[in-house]
Amino acid sequence: MTKPQIIAIDGPAASGKSTLGKRLADALGYLFFDTGVMYRAVTWAALKHGVEIADEAGVTALAEQAQIDIRPPSRDDGRACDVLLDGVDITWETRRPEVDGNVSPVSAYPGVRQALTLQQRRIGQRGRVVMVGRDIGTVVLPEADLKIYLDASAEERARRRYQEIVDRGGQADYEQILAGVRGRDKIDSGRAVAPLRPAEDALILDSDRLNADEVFARVEALWQ
Repeated sequence: MTKPQIIAIDGPAASGKSTLGKRLADALGYLFFDTGVMYRAVTWAALKHGVEIADEAGVTALAEQAQIDIRPPSRDDGRACDVLLDGVDITWETRRPEVDGNVSPVSAYPGVRQALTLQQRRIGQRGRVVMVGRDIGTVVLPEADLKIYLDASAEERARRRYQEIVDRGGQADYEQILAGVRGRDKIDSGRAVAPLRPAEDALILDSDRLNADEVFARVEALWQ
């Protein structure tokens, strides 16, 4: 196949989607767009403006009003992209611990997902993009030239997260991480709007027995 202009990568939490997506984007010179940053942007905006996270209508209204854009990184400070909210760079604000702790319920609100899907499509249809999420190939960009569903067992994904924390010098409880991974899977797969599932025409890769280099090589080989 010729080099795809729009690549959609879906899969459960901690399956390696972002690692693969960033490598592909760098190799192709494309925008790397992890759609999770949009839900983080809305979460940050809700916290900043004093909107209760449990207030679904209020958070949804914020998502509908916000103009979010994702651009290639404008500075070399470790960011994968620029996150702009109403023209203001909030890239690092979206990584605050309080955002981490509140983004899951925000991302499950149907109205928020609907509003952000429209914004994600707007960015994706520019082309030359690798978009990563949980409903890209099925909902956001079903017309993508290449759809990948990257999977791995909950145990393997928990092990990877555990190892990342330990390698950084932190302390972690594997069983607690595993419970969190399974909980997130249940939310993502069971939600009424855009549940996590592979697109019918997606290339499904099980990365349990593949390292990051092997996953990247398999995908890159499709157009070499």
